[in-house]
Amino acid sequence: MNFLRNVNPVGAIADFRTVFQEAGSNRWRIALASAAVTIGIFSIMAQESWKKPRARPDIIYISSWPADRTDAETQAFISANQRRKDEEAKLNAEQQKIGQDVWKTLGKVSGMDVDKIAAQAEAERAKAEAEARAKAEALVEPAKSPVER
Repeated sequence: MNFLRNVNPVGAIADFRTVFQEAGSNRWRIALASAAVTIGIFSIMAQESWKKPRARPDIIYISSWPADRTDAETQAFISANQRRKDEEAKLNAEQQKIGQDVWKTLGKVSGMDVDKIAAQAEAERAKAEAEARAKAEALVEPAKSPVER
């Protein structure tokens, strides 16, 4: 609020009046042209929307197997789906391995001890997994009665 105490519009109005009077005979034309340009720009900006239209959701209808399907058809579908998932997981693991090799090579070239960094990362990952497993086991473990404690 300290800034607003130093603002004095009287001086600005006096300066504007002086400049406006010194503009000569074209001052009204210049003022109207300036006002028209300003109003034009602001009217164009007012019509534009800065919001991105919301994407329409993709509707996926639930489809089900025919009522007369056999267990063999169900098992065939399950095994084909599992094979597809296994192939995707294998491809993903290969791609991650390639990425890790690239980063290890870059680290070695940069002078880093990548084996030490990998060992620390593995230790942190194992610690986090152990903590998560302990937390999950604590939740699953049946509550002991006050007599058993």
